[in-house]
Amino acid sequence: MEYRKLIAISDMSGLFELAGSKTDGAIVRSLDDNITKFVSSRVHHFSHIESIEIFTVRENVNLVEVFKAMDKSSEVIPSEKDPKAILNYFKKVYPEMDFDRVYASDMKKMVRWYGIIKQNDIAIELPELSDSEEVATEG
Repeated sequence: MEYRKLIAISDMSGLFELAGSKTDGAIVRSLDDNITKFVSSRVHHFSHIESIEIFTVRENVNLVEVFKAMDKSSEVIPSEKDPKAILNYFKKVYPEMDFDRVYASDMKKMVRWYGIIKQNDIAIELPELSDSEEVATEG
């Protein structure tokens, strides 16, 4: 499974692999319980996690950068149920995060999603753009 196929769905916890799309929704597989189902785009909003950015004190960074910092850190991942421990964890692991604009609920999701990614042995990386793709996005 590839990082770029992971999506978050509004009003549904966890992460999902995008298995297929239809005009009125998507077929997704839950990474928590491995169940495949159809989810309507009329009811839910889909977000590719490769496109999610995190506020920092400088420029926003892609979520993958925070996950990489978590991966490199020797700090123990805190429990999702301890907001204070999560905040202290991110202050050590990713101190550039803008803690005034990144909510406790967002940090909790990052901890949960990181755990799901590690549990499913998914490489935390974005695909490299080729030179022709970079030119196309600049123009």
